[in-house]
Amino acid sequence: MISAMHPADHLRGTKSDKLKGRKIVLGVTGSIAAVETVKLCRELIRHGAEVHAVMSKDAQVIIHPWALEFATGRPVTTEIDGRVQHVAFCGDVPDKADLLLIAPATANTISKIACGIDDTPVTTFATTALGSGIPVMLVPAMHYSMMAHKIVLQNIKVLEKLGVQVIAPKVEESKAKMPSIDTIVSSVIAAIGKQDLVGRKVLVIAGATEEPIDDIRVVSNRSTGETGVELARAAHERGASVELWMGRHETELPEHIKITRFSSFNDLARMAKGKRFDIVFFPAAVSDFSPKKVEGKISSELSKLTIDLKRNPKLIDSMKAKMMVGFKAQAKVSDEKLIAESMKLLKRAKCAFVVANKMENVKAGRTSVVIVEKDGNTELIEGTKQQVADRIMDKAVRMM
Repeated sequence: MISAMHPADHLRGTKSDKLKGRKIVLGVTGSIAAVETVKLCRELIRHGAEVHAVMSKDAQVIIHPWALEFATGRPVTTEIDGRVQHVAFCGDVPDKADLLLIAPATANTISKIACGIDDTPVTTFATTALGSGIPVMLVPAMHYSMMAHKIVLQNIKVLEKLGVQVIAPKVEESKAKMPSIDTIVSSVIAAIGKQDLVGRKVLVIAGATEEPIDDIRVVSNRSTGETGVELARAAHERGASVELWMGRHETELPEHIKITRFSSFNDLARMAKGKRFDIVFFPAAVSDFSPKKVEGKISSELSKLTIDLKRNPKLIDSMKAKMMVGFKAQAKVSDEKLIAESMKLLKRAKCAFVVANKMENVKAGRTSVVIVEKDGNTELIEGTKQQVADRIMDKAVRMM
């Protein structure tokens, strides 16, 4: 007899293998945010995880266990029975879970776990996981007035002292909402993924500068900022402390990464002064030239306008880092010319390696780059910008 593959298994690893071989127990409690857990399960599976759900009775009123059975491809625990599921998954046993993720976590569940009370399947799993040393992650979701209760806040601190990782909710519309699926999944990957950049300070400078012509108009470069965002995400997911400095961009920014905005070359130069990082990735499209700014607005009635541009210094040359990764973008040049220009940047800025590309090879969500090393060796990488960012990060980790 041939056993048919569950639809969830068709999704496994379709985005990445960052959670391949990882077993995650998802605890679902009685917040309306429970309706988001089907999407959460699927996204964890897309990164390679094996997901098992456990639900409180209150959660089952909001979302049916069948929905999570469909989402995970696994039976859902709705009560503890003779199979002692809490021990089988979260006890000190072989093949135990790598993480207990409770999302959403209500004020009731948070306070019970902090007090060692386990009168629901989810809290019983939590007590067992904490007792056996399995990592526990909580994602609070509730009305903000409940989150602001001093005892609830105190209980969150108690759990953090016990080693529980609490993912901060998104506060809006008087509610402490569950953050985006992207934020939760990225935090899970950081907690149980490769962790080969733990303890490292990483800076990613991305987006384009805007050099003012007058108080209305600017000179800029083409850049979506997407590669920079994916590099910052990749570094975060490997355990690094990450800062993302972002100029003008056309992509959504992550909620869970520290972001500092800049506009002009001078803004960026001031930000970089005296800063030190372990690794700096510099895919930003920084203007090589800046006009002398005119106060107010230049008349649009002029039949002709001449703009004088002054040369800006190469900011990457003066930055301090244990490892500098440069980026070289060209357009309509030969491969030989692209590599030659990258070698100049390597030597001038003392980069560990340079990521080079031709603008005509960049498309929405996808790119093709060449990694150029000091000895002249090159490596072609093509794929989604997330895939390319992960490969670049692999290279940086090996060279560290």
